Amino acid sequence: LQLVESVGGQVQPGGSLRLSCTTSKFSLDGYAIFWSRQDPRKAFEGISCIDTRDESTSYSDYVKGRFTLSRDNAKNTVYLQMNNRKTTDTVVYSCATDMICAWSVIAGQGHVLPSSQHGPWGQGTQVTVDS
Repeated sequence: LQLVESVGGQVQPGGSLRLSCTTSKFSLDGYAIFWSRQDPRKAFEGISCIDTRDESTSYSDYVKGRFTLSRDNAKNTVYLQMNNRKTTDTVVYSCATDMICAWSVIAGQGHVLPSSQHGPWGQGTQVTVDS
């Protein structure tokens, strides 16, 4: 059930970048697709999730209003559009299948959380935000 992320790259602060998450081995129908970010200096952090059953989306407060999820059924692909990039967005992004999109408030901030049933993370893709 492992997914594959597109190649990241470098973008200037305030710029935009779109990542994709896909697989040729099974259909994404019926799954939630979860995106995470990981900074080597910090723990893993969930950022967004799309439930393919009803196309509902969830975002952490950190990316809400800047990142947007979409899905292309014909290409069996989920896209993460990242706008208004910040230097703190310089991290590795990964995607994985999950059974649900869970969102919760922790320490006053909204977070997207993976369930215990999430699939293996993709190998991840590095995105650098730098002028």
